[in-house]
Amino acid sequence: MKVRLLPRYSAEDWEQWEGRWELIEGIPYAMSPMPTPKHQRISLLIGSLLEEELEECEKCVSLISIDWQISEDTVLEPDNLIVCSENLEEELFSKKRLYFPPKVVFEIISPSTREKDRLTKYEIYEREGVSYYVLIDPDTEEVEIYGLEGGKYRELARFRREGEFTFDLERCRAKLDFSKIWR
Repeated sequence: MKVRLLPRYSAEDWEQWEGRWELIEGIPYAMSPMPTPKHQRISLLIGSLLEEELEECEKCVSLISIDWQISEDTVLEPDNLIVCSENLEEELFSKKRLYFPPKVVFEIISPSTREKDRLTKYEIYEREGVSYYVLIDPDTEEVEIYGLEGGKYRELARFRREGEFTFDLERCRAKLDFSKIWR
């Protein structure tokens, strides 16, 4: 019996590809088609709310859809994130992509990414030390918030349509009223 091995790719390979791709442990995942208008609107509103909340924080910024290179064979593209650093200019803004874990990651679930977001990315974000992982389901209008405690995620909040949560980012806080993302 012959065993057929799947090809494994690196971040160097990934850089050469056309279109939008995530690379998870050497396996490529197409990021197309583009997210739905509802998905994009939720992401825009999250970004806007976070930007307002972090306006006075000099060490943390809100970003949308940026490449995060975790290792030589893993590059992810979270929907929204909060990144904190003592030196944002040197560690983030002068680079091609993010090379260190964000404090908060938001993933807006779609039918094609549900399993990847709930299982694969959950495990990666937990392993990489992302302090908070937020899953948003546009179909059910549910929000799940997980916090890292002792190296493992624990569910901190779950609500439908309405709910507030304050993210403790060490240097500052960001309070989000999630009811505002459904307008």
